[in-house]
Amino acid sequence: MTIAMDAEALEEFLRREFPQVGTDFTIEAVSETDLAVRMNVRDRHLRPGGTVSGPSMFALADVSLYLAILSRLGPIGLAVTTNCAIDFLRKPQAGQDLVSRTRILKHGKVLVVGDVLIFSEGNEAPVARASLTYSIPPGGVTPG
Repeated sequence: MTIAMDAEALEEFLRREFPQVGTDFTIEAVSETDLAVRMNVRDRHLRPGGTVSGPSMFALADVSLYLAILSRLGPIGLAVTTNCAIDFLRKPQAGQDLVSRTRILKHGKVLVVGDVLIFSEGNEAPVARASLTYSIPPGGVTPG
């Protein structure tokens, strides 16, 4: 499968279509099989005690799979999350950005299923793992 949108195009799309969170994320790498996204952690992402909140980690997982799909299909704004299960494995390190590694497992005509691992920057042990399913609008996908 070829890449339809590179990192620069994905960031531009995110900032234009989702200005409320567009600057929270930076695309680190895009390939035919994987996508890496950085959450630029700010005070609003933290919960008491200085660690990144669960909802912020969910947002990173959700945005990561969405961007992985767009990297394959192009700018399809109506793709939506239909399911997400997330496991919080360990406390993220305070003061560190989070980085996700996303992999699409199944890319069908209507549904896309993927896995996202989330890490504190510089650490090898994941802090969370998510499995997500997205629904693609009719005519919006070429199976791969």
